[in-house]
Amino acid sequence: MPESTVRSARDAAQVADQRDRFVHFRPRTVLVVIGILVTAFVVLKVLWISRHVLSWIFIALFLALALNPAVDRLQKRVKRRGVATGVVYLAALVAVALLGWLFIPTLVDQVNHFAHKVPDYLNDLTKGKGRLGFLQTKYHLVDKARKALREGGASKLFGLSGTAIAVAKGVVTAVLATVTIAFMTFFMLLEGPGWIDRFYSLMKPASRRRWEAVGRDIYRTVGGYVTGNLLISLIAGASIAVVLLLTGVPYAIALGLVVAILDLIPLAGATIAGIIVAAVAFIHSIPAGIIVVVFFVVYQQIENHLLQPVVYGRTVQLSPLAVLIAVLIGAELAGVLGALAAIPVAGTLQVIFIDWLRHRRGETPAGAT
Repeated sequence: MPESTVRSARDAAQVADQRDRFVHFRPRTVLVVIGILVTAFVVLKVLWISRHVLSWIFIALFLALALNPAVDRLQKRVKRRGVATGVVYLAALVAVALLGWLFIPTLVDQVNHFAHKVPDYLNDLTKGKGRLGFLQTKYHLVDKARKALREGGASKLFGLSGTAIAVAKGVVTAVLATVTIAFMTFFMLLEGPGWIDRFYSLMKPASRRRWEAVGRDIYRTVGGYVTGNLLISLIAGASIAVVLLLTGVPYAIALGLVVAILDLIPLAGATIAGIIVAAVAFIHSIPAGIIVVVFFVVYQQIENHLLQPVVYGRTVQLSPLAVLIAVLIGAELAGVLGALAAIPVAGTLQVIFIDWLRHRRGETPAGAT
């Protein structure tokens, strides 16, 4: 038989074998893949359902990290973690109560003054006079409101359908969240070191020394972020208070406190604070409102592109570009909480990556011996 004929027959046989060849999976492999997919779906579903609780845990962790340095310093003196935690926690509660005592009466007084002026504003609006008169002369807002009242009543005009229930539910949720966060913060301060020690005790001695060093670096990174965030918020509150005092806007100190608190939220916090303060400034006078708006626009650019990257770069040991990118990615993924968590997460990943490089090169990090 010719060699070409034999080669053709062999090729034909190989093609037939390839056509008949199938990929077989063991039943166990199929079940493992299905189990992994189902587990991943259940975990993601649980995380989505409990997203509000997870946000409470994150806020409590943030507060615990802010108070923990004071607890550690006091513990070195009194030698008891429980006593140190109780003293620092009570001091923090007293400080918050004093701030509320200084701020809430001012807020109530301001609301009362505004409420007394509302009839005058409405009268000017109806007649097309005053600062808000343009809403009637140009946009006929009063006529549209009257038409909506005739056609659908107050519920259609203001969207009051279900609003009372939603507001009541929001108030209950806020109170529950505040109480829960307060208790979680206390127990994190009290039991946090014990949990960490128990986690390290599960490791081998060599691995334990390494990860204890990594843990200390992570704690310094996250603590630096908390310190930097508080410093930036203090600068924002003090700056706007000075501007309000110079422009003669009332309640400058209280409004500065509002700005300092809201500025703890990256990106969105300063904007919300600016809207509130600008509204109060415009009610006082139009020139003051314009000055406050211009100041907020300029200051927010300086804070977002200069203060935050520089301060966080020194405390968290991240480059300004990395800080800016981390905040933008975090805000895109999880909104306000994502932006708040982005910087400590980026700093933590940097610490772990640097430790991995040292371990790969066979270097011993400082403090791991």
